[in-house]
Amino acid sequence: MSTFDKIFGMIEEIIAGICLTVMSILAFANVCARYFFHASFSFSDEITTYLFVLLSLMGAAIAAKRHEHLGFTVIEDLVSPKVKRVLNFISYLMAVVFSALIFYYGILMVISQYNLEQKTANMQWPEWIFGSFVPIGAFFVLVRFLQILIHIIKGKNRKEERKALEQQRQEEMM
Repeated sequence: MSTFDKIFGMIEEIIAGICLTVMSILAFANVCARYFFHASFSFSDEITTYLFVLLSLMGAAIAAKRHEHLGFTVIEDLVSPKVKRVLNFISYLMAVVFSALIFYYGILMVISQYNLEQKTANMQWPEWIFGSFVPIGAFFVLVRFLQILIHIIKGKNRKEERKALEQQRQEEMM
């Protein structure tokens, strides 16, 4: 695994970990506030929703890195390895295009939010701050799908990559 992959992977996991931690703390604090004070934090739902968007995209990138996206392999299991490679190429090409579109339109959304000076509903913060979570997360997903597509073009086997990734995880745990 390259240095880029290690650093990029650490960034992915740190962002996902921070999102999950902040979401959990906010949700717990909000439940406690409702129980003890019969009032909730007006901002907690807003922040949690925005962080969930980023967490979902980071989770998609991490799953792509680990080759753990759900897949429907009935057709893939019935065809030859050559056809399987073509099907994988087509599916990951579509994933690259889809994530590139999310990235592109996410940037346009953030620019629009910035130009229109939109504010969040409860906190009245600039909407573009949280809107930027979409292109940031989509960028990570795009990079991971591009890496897989390049590996398919080079003829690398996903099972071999998965084994190498599993070995690396075990070495990091020791």
